[in-house]
Amino acid sequence: MRRNDYYIPVSGEEKAADFGNTKDGGVSKYSKYDSIPLNSLTSDEAASGPNQGPTFQDGQRRVDYVLTYHVQKPQSVRRKTSRFADYRILRSLRRSLSVMRSGDTPPSKEDPEIAAHKHRLDYHEDDKRFRQTEFEDNLREMGLELEKDEGNKIPGIGFLKIHAPWDVLCREAEFMKLKMPTKKVYEVKQGGNVVERINLFIHKVTAPLHPKVEPNRPQNVKHLSHPFSREKQHLFDLSDRDSFFDSKTRASIVYEVLKRTRCTKAKYTMGITSLLGNGVYTAAYPLHDGDVDGKGAEANDRKILYEEWASYSVFYKYQPIGLIRKYFGEKIGLYFAWLGVYTQMLIPAAIVGVIVFLYGCATVDNDIPSMEICDPRNNITMCPLCDRACSYWKLKTACGTARASHLFDNPATVFFSIFMALWATMFMEHWKRRQMRLNYIWDLTGFEEEEQAHKDHHRAEYEIQVMQKTLRKQDMSPKDKKVKLTCTDRAPAYMMGFFIMLFMVGVTFAVVFGVILYRISIKAALHMSSNPTARSNIRATVKGTAAVINLVIIIIMDEVYGAVARWLTLLEVPKTDKSFEERLIIKTFVLKFANAFSPIVYLAFFRGRMVGRPGDYVYVIGSYRMEECAHAGCLMELCIQLCITMLGKQLIQNNLFEIGIPKIKKMIRRRKSDMDSQQQEDYNMTLQRHEKDHFLGPFVGLSPEYMEMIIQFGMVTLFVASFPLAPLFALLNNIIEIRLDAKKFVTEVRRPIAARAKDIGIWYNLLRGLSKVAVIVNAFVISFTSDFIPRLVYQYMYSPDGSMHGFVNHTLSYFNVSDFQPGTAPLQPMHLGYEVQICRYKDYRETLWSNTPYDLSKEFWAILACRLAFVIVFQNVVMLMSDFVDWLIPDIPKDISLQIHKEKILMVELFMKEEEGKKLLRDNHTNQSPFQPRSRPASHTHSNC
Repeated sequence: MRRNDYYIPVSGEEKAADFGNTKDGGVSKYSKYDSIPLNSLTSDEAASGPNQGPTFQDGQRRVDYVLTYHVQKPQSVRRKTSRFADYRILRSLRRSLSVMRSGDTPPSKEDPEIAAHKHRLDYHEDDKRFRQTEFEDNLREMGLELEKDEGNKIPGIGFLKIHAPWDVLCREAEFMKLKMPTKKVYEVKQGGNVVERINLFIHKVTAPLHPKVEPNRPQNVKHLSHPFSREKQHLFDLSDRDSFFDSKTRASIVYEVLKRTRCTKAKYTMGITSLLGNGVYTAAYPLHDGDVDGKGAEANDRKILYEEWASYSVFYKYQPIGLIRKYFGEKIGLYFAWLGVYTQMLIPAAIVGVIVFLYGCATVDNDIPSMEICDPRNNITMCPLCDRACSYWKLKTACGTARASHLFDNPATVFFSIFMALWATMFMEHWKRRQMRLNYIWDLTGFEEEEQAHKDHHRAEYEIQVMQKTLRKQDMSPKDKKVKLTCTDRAPAYMMGFFIMLFMVGVTFAVVFGVILYRISIKAALHMSSNPTARSNIRATVKGTAAVINLVIIIIMDEVYGAVARWLTLLEVPKTDKSFEERLIIKTFVLKFANAFSPIVYLAFFRGRMVGRPGDYVYVIGSYRMEECAHAGCLMELCIQLCITMLGKQLIQNNLFEIGIPKIKKMIRRRKSDMDSQQQEDYNMTLQRHEKDHFLGPFVGLSPEYMEMIIQFGMVTLFVASFPLAPLFALLNNIIEIRLDAKKFVTEVRRPIAARAKDIGIWYNLLRGLSKVAVIVNAFVISFTSDFIPRLVYQYMYSPDGSMHGFVNHTLSYFNVSDFQPGTAPLQPMHLGYEVQICRYKDYRETLWSNTPYDLSKEFWAILACRLAFVIVFQNVVMLMSDFVDWLIPDIPKDISLQIHKEKILMVELFMKEEEGKKLLRDNHTNQSPFQPRSRPASHTHSNC
């Protein structure tokens, strides 16, 4: 065991056991770094040069990765517990070794650390220390160079700085099949067709919108890339080895080494993921390039990203996707590229949505049904909206609701629904082409084989559970072991997860039902109120407060559902990170989608249905009967609910939380600190790069960012027929969201590991599924929620002059107030000042003087048939148009396919030239050697060589 300021030496007697051998003697080249006292590494010495950057103490070797751990207790305190713990471990191991030598039992094949499992609770801290030592020794054997920093700047935290030498970088790059640029450079020719000329013209016009990021090479020149190989190093430009592997690539290479390095000889304990899961190390992260602000901040990629991407002053500019990929990796680069394409595609959708809304505003005064409702000469008395508490009312009081409904329920709405269905298809096709272009630019073509080779890394939780399960089986009797091996541990977790998911969806429905009861009870209470102001604004009060309550519940339950989804996924213990991520995404999406859209689905398709009629209402609970829609339909209430939910989630949950929570955390840290602002600033100036990054938040992945946009995409496409302004609000939100996410990634979280990815993964399938479902949902919204179909049927089948005059009267049925059920008649029948004999209600039923009064009329069945026919025709026509657009636009741009083909030809030529050069070299070598006659014996031949 290595000796230092904190670790006590191991006696010669104890070294005889197998447990203590750490192979120190053979690693002489690291001895001069390990001999540095750990508590002598002060920040002043580390920052001796202004331009030093994140390097080791020698100022030469750069820090590629950092591991943090809890610093152990002082040596004087820990020596006793350490020795006692070591003694217990070694005593148990010696006992087991003596039993093995005695021959009483067959030799055990288990690792000593597994054999000492029973004592782990007693020496947990020492066990972590032993694991750290052995893991670090194994890292040195892998070729990595380590340096510890246990200074006093951050009490209780130690840092292990890791540097990857050149030979390790080359070895791992070859193993990971990293594509690196070769010396071969070829020209990317621009085509001369009309489309490419238009693109070139647009690029020149939008030049002020491009960020001021210096390109690495001319735009029309590209290096030929090839997977790195140590045998073919002469093909690559290695003139500057320091910049050949950038900081992002170096960190990812070190991370791959950490994942493959075993911490012990145990079969199931391996890699940094297990050590992080066990708490041996507390954090693992690469370092940022430098500071983003301040007087001493030098020019670096992080600073450029902060100025040209994360600043709100450049909100109108394009994103520097190439620099984002260079700094954060392909996976994060693809997310921001997708977010940029989505935001860009929202511009035409927002423009068309605003035009549709303005069309509704311009035609509201000419809408005949609204004019009939608002006309005071139409003295139409309506039936009560609730039992006993509600009284009769005049139809003209619904004038404002009717006029507002026309803003969203007009003939342009149908056109906008068709447009948005085609827009979703165009967006998906545009993204596929953009993604393919990025794959070509980023040299990700042919990435499937590499991804398949590196995606099966086990998760820490999976390894820990497998190890614990193995230990339990070793302690079982042979009879119990056979019984345990016949059953699986995952099936109960899957079944429990399924039922919990159903329960949580049921909770969502229960919440919606509770809001329904709130609306019914509040409406009845306001009708009974003696305050005339409250009674005059009943509908607006109930709609607004119910929508706000729904929003608050959605925001709260979103956090609950996110935690439940993660908990259920952890119970299943997926084997790999990819499997864990996909299962978590599916569960989170199902729960959050149900949470956000359940109130909207109820308003769109269930409210106002199966209500019954006056005298024969359908009751929910007790005297609470089903809610009715306003005379102009439920589309207005659907619009209000969608508007408040969308704006509330975006402003409060997405933006305010992302801005406010980090600021609150910083404020709490400052309150807990004894230093004032100037002292805090001076203290931060003395910190090294790895210490500054330690105070940043951990990177939690891209799933929360994607989930926000997927839910927004659903609100933009699913119910766009009821809210044409949804794309506009989404566009404004995304402009802010891009800069918020950029600032968070650059300044507020630790630098994530650069992960390679060829696409956005399962999120594309969710987007495609939502775009298909949106066609069906909008068809039903137009057909059943709006009055579009009833108006068309009336105009072309029942109108005497082919106009909309008389439509309102056509939609109202008659009811004799003497047919009220006992106890349901209004308590104030003289509320209007006269006795009401007959009232009206919105429905298609037979008249009072027919043979079958109150039965559904033939108009009802005719309209229902037209509604269903419209759904079928709309769905098939839009789907056919979408598939045609999908077929018409190729997934791979033609110029990209030609360039990929050209790259393959150039690669073949390059290797052919290399083989010809080798052959020519061999021929020259043969010609320069002396002539050897065939008859000469083999021994003479060898003597002349």
